[in-house]
Amino acid sequence: MQTTTLTGGQTLVRLLANYGVDTVFGIPGVHTLELYRGLPGSGIRHVLTRHEQGASFMADGYARVSGKPGVCFIITGPGVTNAATGIGQAYADSIPMLVISSVNHTASLGKGWGCLHETQDQRAMTAPITAFSAVALTAEDLPELIARAYAVFDSERPRPVHISVPLDVLSAQVTRDWSHEVVRRPGRGVPAATALDQAVAKLNAAKRPMIIAGGGALNAAQELQSLSTRLAAPFFTSVAGKGLMPPDAPLNAGSTLCVEPGWQLIAEADVVLAVGTEMSDADFWRERLPLNAELLRVDIDPRKFNDFYPCAVALHGDSQQTLAALLERLSPVTRDASAAIASVAALRDAVKAGHGPLQSIHQAILERIAAELPDNAFISTDMTQLAYTGNYAFNSLAPRSWLHPTGYGTLGYGLPAGIGAKFGAPQRPGLVLVGDGGFLYTAQELATAVEELDSPLVVLLWNNDALGQIRDDMLGLDIEPIGVLPRNPDFAALGRAFGCTVSQPQSLAQLQTDLRHGFQRNGVTLIELKHACAH
Repeated sequence: MQTTTLTGGQTLVRLLANYGVDTVFGIPGVHTLELYRGLPGSGIRHVLTRHEQGASFMADGYARVSGKPGVCFIITGPGVTNAATGIGQAYADSIPMLVISSVNHTASLGKGWGCLHETQDQRAMTAPITAFSAVALTAEDLPELIARAYAVFDSERPRPVHISVPLDVLSAQVTRDWSHEVVRRPGRGVPAATALDQAVAKLNAAKRPMIIAGGGALNAAQELQSLSTRLAAPFFTSVAGKGLMPPDAPLNAGSTLCVEPGWQLIAEADVVLAVGTEMSDADFWRERLPLNAELLRVDIDPRKFNDFYPCAVALHGDSQQTLAALLERLSPVTRDASAAIASVAALRDAVKAGHGPLQSIHQAILERIAAELPDNAFISTDMTQLAYTGNYAFNSLAPRSWLHPTGYGTLGYGLPAGIGAKFGAPQRPGLVLVGDGGFLYTAQELATAVEELDSPLVVLLWNNDALGQIRDDMLGLDIEPIGVLPRNPDFAALGRAFGCTVSQPQSLAQLQTDLRHGFQRNGVTLIELKHACAH
């Protein structure tokens, strides 16, 4: 009986399927044909994007809602450089992503022969924006490299991994089938008992403890809520941690550390417990938080303990397990929370009272969205002023429900990330918040959305016919606005050309109706809201 021989590319696809990969995003090219040979019958769905940057953004969105690594297939050279922005965004926001690319034949690497798609050192291009970037010089390298990638996803700070596979390795017949060699050894663990005891002593002695939680705490919602209640501690999140506490919880201070009332409240703390957050100025909108407290940090990344915010106690471990261990050791007496609750209520009132004219318009739009958004929906946002207000003013009902490109801050993220999120959580309705400038970075991905999606995705295009934030920044610095008032296309016609259902509401009431209909409609709805119609 003749056995079927497999190429390196085919075997790699089978290996990924055995790791639980169910979706890959990409564009087939002449250099990735052996990967595509392996897809039929693998159980992996391929999503055709219209640009490699869209593929990496979609993989990011998929990962953010599912918690699983997003996977891309990318061609040599220009495919890698096109995807690099999305890889950088995932690196900045600690998102697990596996990027499989081709690279030129091993004999040509670094030779400068002028081969198709050739770069001087493809691995080096992604090394600074990945947990690691490696080249598989033989097919036998692939199971080891994939296992190493999943060790990052399972046990370290989750970040992208890029594996380049030379053309001859992709096409060569494998000498043995290693596609079942799955190695998953999750292990983040708990900090040393001495560190836990030190943290508990400081928390028990604290008069005004407060908590900041980030994207590294998404699996610890229950423990965080219990800890906040036990300590009577106001609870802040970064943007990546939105939804970790119910919006109506009296100690929930939300993602307000980017506005003055939040800064004022955190300055009153004597002990701050920071869980799974790098405490970035991208979240705080200022160089440094006014901390007058002892800082206790829970993180899987030991480099965070002595960075811009050195800590009094370093708790190196898994957020959920670490918080559970703290709760076991803490005094079981729940403190009187009346003063802390009053402080949080005053904070919420001050945030609303502090809205400027533009933020008040945004708040009115966000209230219409909240009125119609299904409880299980997610929102994917771009770098746009409406989303900046939403980062702190919009309540998320659950974690993994507000996707924002915080750290890298790239335009064009919202639409493809929202599409990717639909594959990560097909049962969840999706809303994309995007400005006119960012929309045109990745508008071509509407073709992917219309082709692939059969459940609700609503794209709310906030059109102020400007790069509004940059214009406002220029005016604030007395710089003559240049390059911030572009001539936009007819967005409604563009949406129809892609096959979207399109609406252009002329009032906020009509916007609410259009949102309601969009969430009831299977497929893609593009709603263009002009700035003038939101007044």
